[in-house]
Parts: sequence; C-alpha cells; structure tokens
Amino acid sequence: MSAFAPDSVGLVTPQTAHFDDPLALACGRTLPHYELVYETYGTLNAARSNAVLICHALSGHHHAAGYHSSEERKPGWWDAHIGPGKSIDTDRFFVVSLNNLGGCHGSTGPTSANPDTGRQWGPDFPMITVEDWVHSQARLADRLGIERFAAVIGGSLGGMQVLQWTLAYPERIANAVVIAATPKLSAQNIAFNEVARQAIRSDPDFHDGWYAEHATLPKRGLKLARMVGHITYLSEDAMGSKFGRDLRTDDLNFGFDVEFQVESYLRYQGDTFSTSFDANTYLLMTKVLDYFDPAASHGGDLARALAPASCPFLVVSFTTDWRFTPSRSRELVNALIRAGKRVSYANIDSPHGHDAFLLPEPRYRAVFSGFMDRVARDLDLEGH
Repeated sequence: MSAFAPDSVGLVTPQTAHFDDPLALACGRTLPHYELVYETYGTLNAARSNAVLICHALSGHHHAAGYHSSEERKPGWWDAHIGPGKSIDTDRFFVVSLNNLGGCHGSTGPTSANPDTGRQWGPDFPMITVEDWVHSQARLADRLGIERFAAVIGGSLGGMQVLQWTLAYPERIANAVVIAATPKLSAQNIAFNEVARQAIRSDPDFHDGWYAEHATLPKRGLKLARMVGHITYLSEDAMGSKFGRDLRTDDLNFGFDVEFQVESYLRYQGDTFSTSFDANTYLLMTKVLDYFDPAASHGGDLARALAPASCPFLVVSFTTDWRFTPSRSRELVNALIRAGKRVSYANIDSPHGHDAFLLPEPRYRAVFSGFMDRVARDLDLEGH
C-alpha cells in the first residue's frame, strides 16, 4: 500500500540533461555547454501531445510535485496543483518541471564549474534573460521528443516565461496559463529588487561574489533580501490574521531582540533561505525579472508585441496581490484582446497576497481545473 495520498505523484527522481551545443545569450555571451535538471510526472502519450511545461518563479526549482524520498515531509512547491485529479492532472498530462539556467539546484549556474577556468562561475556567470530560459527549455523539449506543449504554465516569474514562449515559439505551445504575473516590472518592483541586491552585495562576507573561495556565505545579506521579498509576497490581511501584533512572550522587553511573532517568522524565513539558496543566483534572478519587457522593442506597444502569439490564454490574478497587482494582469488581458487573441481572465478573491498562486484556493482551483479540462478535451486526452 502506498504511503502517499492517492492524488500525489509519489516518489520522483530528478534527471539531468547535458547539452553540448553552445547557447548564445541575449547579453552577448555564450554558454559553451550546460546542464538542466528536471523532473517529470505522468506518462507521455504515443502522440506526444499531452506534455505540460511548468515554469518556476524566482526561488523555485525543478521539484514541483511529489517526494524525493518516503522520509521527505514537504512535497514539491506546486504539489497543490499537480497530481492525479488535480488541476494539472497527471492521469492525463505528462508534466515537465525544470530548474532554470543560473539556478542553484543542479542546473548550470554560478555554483557550477566554469570550463574556462576550473573555478566556480561565481559572479562571472553570464547575465540571463527570460528569452534565454525559453530557448534552453525548447532544447529540453527537443531532447524529450516534445514538438508542441499542450500547455505552458507558470506563476510570477514563471508567468513571464509562459508569455515569452507564446512569442518565441508560438507553433510549439497550444495553451498558455499566466498566473500572478506581469508583462513588465513596475518601478516599485525594480526598487524592491535593488534593495535586496544591495543587502547581499554590502554583506562583508560577499567578497564581490567570490564568497565560496573564502569558505563563507553572505548570510546576513541574503537573509535581509529574503525578508524584504517575503513581506511583498504576503498581503496585509494575511500577515494580520496570521500574526497580528502577537508577542512571543507576555511582556515587552524594550529592546531590539525579537518581540513580535511576525519578527520571529521573518527571521526564521530569512535564516532558512540564507543557507539553502545561492546569493549569486538570487542576484541573477532578480535581474531576470527587471529586464523582462517584450513591449520595449515595439515602442512600448504590448498589443503589437503580442502579435506572434496564437494560442488561447488563461490569465489569473489575486485581489490582495500587491507585488503584481490585478491591474497588471488586466493590462496584459487588454493587450491580448486588442491583439485579437483568445483570453480568459479571473481575478480571484484571496487574502493571501502574491503567494496565493501556490495555494489550493477553491475558486482558483475551479478556474484552473476548468481551463485544463478544456485543454484535455481539445486534445482528446483520456481522463481517469
């Protein structure tokens, strides 16, 4: 009898794809060869028509669903939506989830060896863009024998990758699901990213990005960066209902140690992240966010930029998301309509802020599942 719930994909094993063909990057540099770590869930059908690509957000990775061992307590980061009978139903779809280039969970990135020097890439790793990621993802699809994805799906930074897929490879994507995302960052969002980067870069243990060679980590800077980021992922309502002004003890201590529960939570999140995520990767990922703006090469006209897209879209936002507000999703939806594209839009009433895209909100799940049911029907995929 399985130790996992019937709607879990169960045990999964990461795989590694090695690419010897050089990848020319938007920054003007070239990766001579590279590796991508990925996981798959479900079974690719004989027609190879049921594949779904999952694109991760800033601190995400390939482990989107299931467990790496029977002892693992926490499943993959999007387990709420991937599995038998879930929105991305693995009884019908073959799901591919990868760790993007520049990541720190196995794919080639700053912690990998630079073939030219034998040192870690560190801060010498090339700047990456969403376009670069999508080109590398297309090569992974080639390796897996997938000519066209039934859907490409992502939230936050993942949603930007979905949008880029519809522009770079319109013939290879049948449906696009863009969740809690934006067609470009606002000045405020770029400012948040810069504060996070400066927190990391000003840490004395950063050593201009060569901290590994000094046998140290810029923990303080990365902790602060994560704390700032985490505040923006949660809504005021979510933080209020979860913590309020609750004290850790019965009395004020009139000092600068942790007094409020929310302080304790943020410090814990920052401490955990500072030892599990690479600082150079964090710097890279925030720059990827900053650079994305497909309308920039079209005079700022997003509708004109979207002209190559040919598939139906589902766009989802959340009422209390102040990192990527619903107005940014509506900007995308309105541009898609002006461009004559097929688009469904749902603004989900949720108290959980930006992080709501990770959670199994009932209305969100209903909208998401309904769209994916239509995808399965259109492709004549057998259900369970």
